[in-house]
Amino acid sequence: MNPRRHGFRSVMGSDIEQFLAHKRALGRRYDVEEKTLALFDDYLVANHIAYLSEVGVDLIDRFLTSRPRPRPRSYNHLRCTLVRLFSWMVGQGRLEQTPVQSRPRRATYQRQPFIFDTADARRLLDLVQTLPDKGGTVQRGKTYHALLAILYGLGLRVSEVCRLRVQDVDFERRLLVIRETKFYKSRLVPFGPKLEVLLKDYLQLKTQHWGNLPAETPLFSLRGGRAINPCTVSQTFHHLMPRLPIETRPGCSPPRLHDLRHSFATGTLIRWYRSGVDPQAHLLALATFLGHVDVNSTAMYLTMTATLLEEANRRFEAFAAPMLREGLHPCHPPLVS
Repeated sequence: MNPRRHGFRSVMGSDIEQFLAHKRALGRRYDVEEKTLALFDDYLVANHIAYLSEVGVDLIDRFLTSRPRPRPRSYNHLRCTLVRLFSWMVGQGRLEQTPVQSRPRRATYQRQPFIFDTADARRLLDLVQTLPDKGGTVQRGKTYHALLAILYGLGLRVSEVCRLRVQDVDFERRLLVIRETKFYKSRLVPFGPKLEVLLKDYLQLKTQHWGNLPAETPLFSLRGGRAINPCTVSQTFHHLMPRLPIETRPGCSPPRLHDLRHSFATGTLIRWYRSGVDPQAHLLALATFLGHVDVNSTAMYLTMTATLLEEANRRFEAFAAPMLREGLHPCHPPLVS
């Protein structure tokens, strides 16, 4: 179902469209939320709801229970989308109060991402270079090697990497131009000398095979010059995992492609601790680098690993050592006589 194709037809159709326009004016894509609201719009039409006054608590509860949402996270997203819509309508004076009165479901399981350390990443990049060409693909191993190196080395979203064009690589300033990303924002992402060499070698291989590359040429393609699809990258990644000699720690989920982004964020925090940088003071910089709208989104990517805990403990011990030698508690101020 594509709500943009047929529009919203219910008594709340105009309100939904204005709400979406409001969110997108703030820089939100709201594509998934649009599909969710299209389901609600269809539900109102199917139940012959003709007046806004008919949209009450009971109707909202019936809609929520009518949707197959066995996982708490999926149900909560459905509910939260309605909460935001009706809260906006209350703010606009369209309603006196929100009809969404149900409580969110408690999540009983939260996925623990797999954090690739440097050795794990090196094994992955060595393995991916062995991928053979098949089905008309060209330089499959080299393409995936460069692509995964960027995912791990810069923490980009796979969709951002797949949308890169040749013109988006600025070797003079060592920058990647990430255009129109998740929140309709473009940003500049710097890269170091190692990635510079890797990208130059990769582009040289593409030039040898395809000839001169126009600026609009997709940076990563396998056949016909078409940009590689993020789903194809994910499938290839999962196909490689059984061949990778890595151990999953207890309580941790098997590796997935997005874990490379988690690994970048966590690895950055570890490097800050080791170099004496104050992580709290630099979280906004990391959020900007990752393309987040606030540091709360970045915090979701900071997974506590044994290495990170060890570095944090070492930092605290160095901070507390002088006070412990004087018999003071580091969390309490000294007594003034």
